[in-house]
Order: sequence, then structure tokens, then C-alpha cells
Amino acid sequence: MVFRSSNITVDMDLVRQIEAKYPAFLFKQQLTAFVEGLYGMIRDNVKKELSSLLSHAIQVPRIMKASMVRGRSFGSSSLPRGRSFSNQGSYWQAIVDNVDELLKILQENCVPAIFIRKIFTQIFSFINAQLFNSLLVRHECCSFSNGEYVKQGLAQLEVWCGEVKTEYVGSALDELKHIRQAVGFLVIFKKFRISYDEIVNDLCPVLSVQQLYKICTQYWDDKYNTESVSEEVLEEMTTLITKESGQDTSNNTFLLDDEISMPISLEEIADSMDAKEFQHIAPPAELVAIPAFQFLKS
Repeated sequence: MVFRSSNITVDMDLVRQIEAKYPAFLFKQQLTAFVEGLYGMIRDNVKKELSSLLSHAIQVPRIMKASMVRGRSFGSSSLPRGRSFSNQGSYWQAIVDNVDELLKILQENCVPAIFIRKIFTQIFSFINAQLFNSLLVRHECCSFSNGEYVKQGLAQLEVWCGEVKTEYVGSALDELKHIRQAVGFLVIFKKFRISYDEIVNDLCPVLSVQQLYKICTQYWDDKYNTESVSEEVLEEMTTLITKESGQDTSNNTFLLDDEISMPISLEEIADSMDAKEFQHIAPPAELVAIPAFQFLKS
């Protein structure tokens, strides 16, 4: 279960009796605080479980290394149909299983679709940041084989998203654009023939010059012994980095930030909900037993 290890501290001030003077306003305040707290709890627990998996999912397991270096790939042709993936992608399969379990729990508890979409958008943004940042700071991850491995893992997530209704995942896949473009670059042959304009306009349009330079200078091919980009391309990147660093000192990091705010308001949730969806849903017995929640019976 995604939430079994959660330790939630309830602020009793949030559940105090509503004063009669401004009942609607105070209730809205309390409800907003509760929803924000619940959202943060779900987000933090999922991130905690995914973090350890992502640290392994960025790099090819050692047991796979020998067969891959000999030229045996693990692309879609070597995987069985459907979502029964081999042990080669066990970390990625665990990631897919984790988000799938989360979706089922949210659906079983009648969480509004817009709330679910926002959660998955932020979770996929977290996956993107964790994998991409690891790629930039860990030299051993910028290899051809790792590019193949991560690319196939991202394809598993894409398959899962394709099996889920759009109303639940929305455009969450778009949050993976940095890592998808980065690994797409890692697995391209004949990098030394690619111009700078082709890289920034066609291959990796969302990556900054600093990020591209880091990937290009760390790249190594453990499979085909191919070269990285040409010296001319690296020199052009160096010139642009120097120019940009002199103009803007506020944004000199190449790492992605992890968004932690709740990207949704209570009004958005309320506007998207239909009361008819909850007509046949029985309220929790724990709430019905409390006198203040007797209205749930009606």
C-alpha cells in the first residue's frame, strides 16, 4: 500500500467547532487546509517510495552489462507483449506498479479526476527531475547502454499511460520531456556529425546550453565505442555558456527543481465535480458516528 508507512499529525485547531459568525468562511479555510495536507501527504509518500527505485532505474544493472556490450539490446522486440516485462526492467516495472497502485487507491476512494491528474502531473515531474539530475551529476550514467535502458523504461511508463483514461493522467507524460530528450540524444549514432543547431532545434529543444554541454562532455559509449559531438560544437556551447553567465547570474545551475506546491485550488476541484457522482457512495462509518457529520446521512 502506498500510504501504510505514513505518520500524520492532525492539527486539532483545524477540526475545532466552527464559530457561528462566519461558518462558511471558516469551513472553507479548514477544508482547504485539509485538502492541501492530504495532497502533500500523498505526494511525499509516493516520492519517498519512488526515490530508491529511480536511483537504480537511471543505470543498467550490472548483470545486464555483459550481454548489452556484446550487442544484445533489450528493446521492444526482446520484451514479451503487454506489461509482463522481464527481470531486466524490474526497477522500471516496480515504478509502473507503484503508480498503478496509487491510481487504484485514489479511484477506490472516489478522489476527483482533476485531483488525480494534478497528482500524476507532479509525480511525473518529480521522476523527470530525479532521473535528469542524476544523468547530469553521475558521469557513469551518461553512456549509450544507460540511454537504451532508461529509454526502454520510459516506454514502459508510456505504455501504462496509454492504458489509463486520459481524465486521470492528462498530459503527465509531457513532464518527462527533459529526460526523454536527454536519453534520446545518448542513443543517437554519429554524434560527431550533428551540428549545434540540429541539437538545440530538433533533438533537445527544451535543454539549456549548460545541460547539453554537461551531457556531451560526460558521454561515453560502452557498447559501440562511438564519439561524442565534435570539438566545434563544444566550442560553440562554451562560448554561449560564457556569454549567458555574464548576462544572468541568477540562473547558473543546470539542475532541475522539484515542484512541491499544490498546483490546484479548492475552487478548481469544486467546479470540476458533479454531485451525482457521489449519490450512491456510502460515507465512512467513522465520520457518520461523529455528531457533527450527521448531515452525511441525508
